[in-house]
Amino acid sequence: MTRTIDLTLYALAQRYIGIAEMAGSADHPLIQWWLSLCGFPSDVHDEVPWCSAFVNGMAWELRLPRSKSAAARSWLTVGRPVNLQDAEVGFDVVVISRGEEPQPGPDVLAAPGHVGIYAGWEGGQVSLLAGNQGNAVSVEGFPLSRVLGIRRIFE
Repeated sequence: MTRTIDLTLYALAQRYIGIAEMAGSADHPLIQWWLSLCGFPSDVHDEVPWCSAFVNGMAWELRLPRSKSAAARSWLTVGRPVNLQDAEVGFDVVVISRGEEPQPGPDVLAAPGHVGIYAGWEGGQVSLLAGNQGNAVSVEGFPLSRVLGIRRIFE
C-alpha cells in the first residue's frame, strides 16, 4: 500500500512552537542550526535575530525555495507574490516592517523587518507563525498596515 503525506509549511512549523532562546550563556542548538543555514558559524548565539533563519529551516526541511539569508526582507525575492485575499495558510510567508515608525519601502531588502508563515488574518491583523517572537516560536498578530509582501513558496 502506498501512502502520501501532505505536510505544509505551517504544519511543520507548528511542531516547533515553544522552541525558545536559552537564558544566560547557553544557546539553543536548533536555533543555532537554523542560523547556520543563513551562513552563521555553528557557535552563533541564539540572541541574534532569527525569524528568517526559522523560515529558512522550515523551507530547507521541505526542500522548498529559501532566501538563505538572515534578513527578513530577503524573503521578498523568494517565490511569487500573492495578495492577502489569496494567501493560504500552509503555503505562504509574510514579510512585515519592524515597528510602526517610518521605514524604507519593501525595495530595501536590508532594512529591518520580520518574516513568518501566514497563519490567517482577521479584521486589521495578520497572524504569523514565526521564530523570534518573544524570543520563541509562536503565533502572533500584527497590523495589516505593516505587511510589505506575501510570497507563495509552496506550490
